[in-house]
Amino acid sequence: MNVLVIAPHADDEILGVGGTIAKRVIAGDSVYVCVVTCGKPPLYTEERTKEVQRECREADRLLGVKETIFLNYPAVMLETVPRYELNGAIMEVVKKTAPDEVYIPHRGDMQLDHKMIVDACMVALRPKYENCPERIYAYETLSETGWDIPNTTNEFIPTVYEDISNTLQKKLDAMKAFEIQLGEFPAARSIGALEALARYRGSTVNCLAAEAFSLIREIKPE
Repeated sequence: MNVLVIAPHADDEILGVGGTIAKRVIAGDSVYVCVVTCGKPPLYTEERTKEVQRECREADRLLGVKETIFLNYPAVMLETVPRYELNGAIMEVVKKTAPDEVYIPHRGDMQLDHKMIVDACMVALRPKYENCPERIYAYETLSETGWDIPNTTNEFIPTVYEDISNTLQKKLDAMKAFEIQLGEFPAARSIGALEALARYRGSTVNCLAAEAFSLIREIKPE
């Protein structure tokens, strides 16, 4: 099986899907990660951008990701990119990876980059195309999910739980590769917060640790 994880920013794939990625790799699946944006001046120096991408490759390598694809669109300025260009770029990634399963951000996340990328993903993943995946899931991202104005549209409502009891440590080790991004607990992007969420999601379904997803679409075969 081919698995594609769309990450608005480097480390989102670990925060939301890290344990599941490791689990899929152990099962023999091919996992691809597409990081859509990168920091650019004046918000980031070129050196910091290169360092974050190096950390991202290392984190993904620790999980066994087959390929990390960087689209290099400007972070926090994605609205300056023509919509057709973003849609087309993600569509090319879908064609290249031919995924059976796709993980995308939750559209109710606070960051506008996340919302725009979800919309572009759903254009690229329309079921009329040849490379239509069997399943599409939305994942939660600590420091983005649940921080926007509370309402029924923004709320993340899990419907699928992946038991990551045996791969939680791999997820945490991969996250430690992001030295620039990590904070100290109780910061949302911290090892302590990441483990706490995994334990909480696990307790919801009576396992030691889990990642929670919202099923967007599943196509049952004949």
